[in-house]
Amino acid sequence: MTKQLDPIRPEHEPMFAALCTELGFCLHDKGQKRVVAALPLGLDAAVKAVFEAGGVDLLNAPGDQRRAVRDCIKANLPPA
Repeated sequence: MTKQLDPIRPEHEPMFAALCTELGFCLHDKGQKRVVAALPLGLDAAVKAVFEAGGVDLLNAPGDQRRAVRDCIKANLPPA
């Protein structure tokens, strides 16, 4: 059985828009759902999900890029 991914809520749209326009991570629906599913696990898990969904090797990505993705997610998280 496969795990059901959480649906994308409208509150997440600004985060994905910022990731796309500011950093070039324009994720498809499935990738966005993976990021949303990773959010409860913390920012580092969400960053990893963004890189995986974008097809970028996290370990070989520059530290500035990883930090920019983390900061973008954090700045655009919906209120709890």
